[in-house]
This record gives sequence, structure tokens and C-alpha cells, in this order.
Amino acid sequence: MPIILITGGAGNIGSRLASLLAKKSDYKIVILDNLSTGVKTHIPQLPNVTFIKANVNDYNDIVAVFGRYNFDYVFHFAAVVGVKRTLEHPIAVLEDLEGIKHILSLSKNTGVKRVFYSSSSEVYGEPFEVPQHENTTPLNSRLPYAIVKNAGEAFCKAYRNEFDLSYTIFRFFNTYGPQQSDDFVVPRFLKSALKGEPITIHGDGLQTRSFCYIDDTVETCIKTLEGELYINDVLNIGNDKEMTILDLAQTIIKVAQSDSKIIHLPALEEGDMRRRCPDTTKMKQVLNRDLTALEQGLQNMIQGLG
Repeated sequence: MPIILITGGAGNIGSRLASLLAKKSDYKIVILDNLSTGVKTHIPQLPNVTFIKANVNDYNDIVAVFGRYNFDYVFHFAAVVGVKRTLEHPIAVLEDLEGIKHILSLSKNTGVKRVFYSSSSEVYGEPFEVPQHENTTPLNSRLPYAIVKNAGEAFCKAYRNEFDLSYTIFRFFNTYGPQQSDDFVVPRFLKSALKGEPITIHGDGLQTRSFCYIDDTVETCIKTLEGELYINDVLNIGNDKEMTILDLAQTIIKVAQSDSKIIHLPALEEGDMRRRCPDTTKMKQVLNRDLTALEQGLQNMIQGLG
């Protein structure tokens, strides 16, 4: 029975990944999370799932976990996330470098077959090209969060070159879903709309993003694992339908059948890139089906909130 470690497994993506993997009885899942932003109730309560409260950035915490289990695969998703939080706590963000070093070192020493690393679209910074392609778009962001993610990618490649530890790097683009916290734009807008409260947008709202429903994200991760795909490679995971934040707010108001008004606040001083959209060619080959439309994803979230 393969044993899989998911760090950050009480978070939005990690908990859904754990839930879908745990439904396959041939996996044993170990979830590690310090619950700083993760939610314990999101962890699936199944006999093949074990939860350990621990901090991946603390070597004494993580070495004990690797000493107890012989992991076959590791999904390293633990990180400080959210634009506002990462800008306000840059030291905490930089400490995440310790976590990736611990994970890679212990994985190398214990025979882990592959490490799946959660990187981010933030590494691209302001785009030189749209859509943003894994191999041709420069990585130019100077924000602490993006720097740490970029360094984490470099560590994965270095451990492959020196120790033959296999990796796959996921660059996630705005994954949303029912268990996502209000730190992120889709649940924040949706909950305001359902209450009939104003939806606030920083700046003119013409900055663009794309929004990927959680099941599309997680199914791509699982198929990459089980199909032995993109080993020692980078994979964008997102939706290639680019839209403005203003369009997002208007779509949410429509789907929620809300009368909420849109209010514009001053633009953020940093961290709010003007355009963001992935090249999803590789992801679509993995998923081999249509992506979830935003309207359907929002309806799923409304049902989940109910």
C-alpha cells in the first residue's frame, strides 16, 4: 500500500487532494499541518487517513514523521499563502525555505520516489507573454512569496541533479473551491454577494486573473502521480479563461442573484499584477476533459456553503 505524505493537508488544495486520494483504498494518507491557516474539519475522517499536527519548518517535528513512516510520495503544499498575509509577514514567508529543505533532504534519505512541490503563478511576476508558458515565460517577481517559491523550485532541481530525487513542480493559478478561506477573492466576493453586501475591488478592477475549480486542480495532481507524468518537469495548473476582476465580481453577483454593489478601493501598493493567465496545454493533456466553467464552480460553492 503506497504511503503518501501531504504537508499543508488541512488547506484548500491539500485537503481536497487528501479526500480524493483517500477514497482509493490502496493508499494510506498522512496529513501534516500546523493549522495556522488550515482547518482541521477539512481533513477527511477515513480509516486510511492520519493527521499529525506539526510544523514542516521545524526539523524536529518533521524528522519524527519521516522516522515513523516510509513514504512513497510527498506532496509539499504547506506554505504561508494569501497576498495580504504574505506581504504583512515576509519573515514567516522566508521561513518556508526551511520546510522545502527539510522535505527534500528527508525524502532523499528515506527513498521517497517523487516529491510534488506546490509552486505558484506568482513566480512569473508581470507577464512578458500571455498566456504564461512554463518554459518560455521569465520568472521575475520580487515579492518574498514568489522568491521563496522560485527558490523552492531551484531546490527541487538541485536535489534531482545531485541526489537523483525525482520531482514535479505544480505552478498553481488561483484555485478556488468550497473550503477556501475568505483571504481569497472568489469566496470573499461570493459571501458578500450572498449577504447582499458591497463587493470591494482594489483599483479599477481591470487587472486580470483566471480561476480554476478545485476538482480540476486536484484531479490533475492525481493523474500526474498515477500516470507517472511530468517527472522532473514543471506543470501549470489553472484555467486559461482570462477575465478581469470586475468581470468576476459581476459574474458572482449574477450567479448569486444578488443586488450587491461594487465599490472601488485604492489600488494595492504592491502584489497585484495586472495580468495573469496560464498556458494550460500540458494540463489539458493530463486532464483530458473540459475544465469546469466558472458559473458551475460558483454554483458548487453556493451548495457547499449552504
